[in-house]
Amino acid sequence: MSGVVVGEDGLARCGWAVSSETMQVYHDVEWGRRVSDERGLFERLTLEAFQSGLAWATVLRKRDRFREVFADFEPATVASFDGAKVATLLEDVGIIRNRTKIEATIANAGAVLRLDGGFADLVWSFAPGPRPRPRSTADVPAVTAESKAMAAELKRHGFVFVGPTTAYALMQATGMVDDHLEDCHVRTSES
Repeated sequence: MSGVVVGEDGLARCGWAVSSETMQVYHDVEWGRRVSDERGLFERLTLEAFQSGLAWATVLRKRDRFREVFADFEPATVASFDGAKVATLLEDVGIIRNRTKIEATIANAGAVLRLDGGFADLVWSFAPGPRPRPRSTADVPAVTAESKAMAAELKRHGFVFVGPTTAYALMQATGMVDDHLEDCHVRTSES
């Protein structure tokens, strides 16, 4: 079994994408597509960190509210959040209320700013070369040498709550790797 599921529309998708319409749209339109702007990368890094230990569907359901309360992931604004803002965020049922993850987001916004426009270049410097699309879910890694190196370098630059698994999920979400299965109907520009 390759891990693809044929939907009611007759299209084959990665199996994880068929649990809801929201997941299907994310899979078909966004996941694996190139994101190279600073704000977009900061958003994806943040959401992947918030997802840690939870289902991705939970993050997607709350994404609009995350964008609202985190100033559309504008690093300069998020970096200025203080203790009072953290307390407000911890009371907001529209997001994932985890103090460690909220404080990590603020710290990471500061790290993005310290890179002075170099965040995208830093992250994309770890993009692996072309490789065959995975044939099955068993062929999709959770961690790679590149994601280990990216996580280590981000930590060296002051980022927190970003390990190799989160780094690899960031690579998938932003098109650095294309983990749409071989029989999936989605074709990214790198495929």
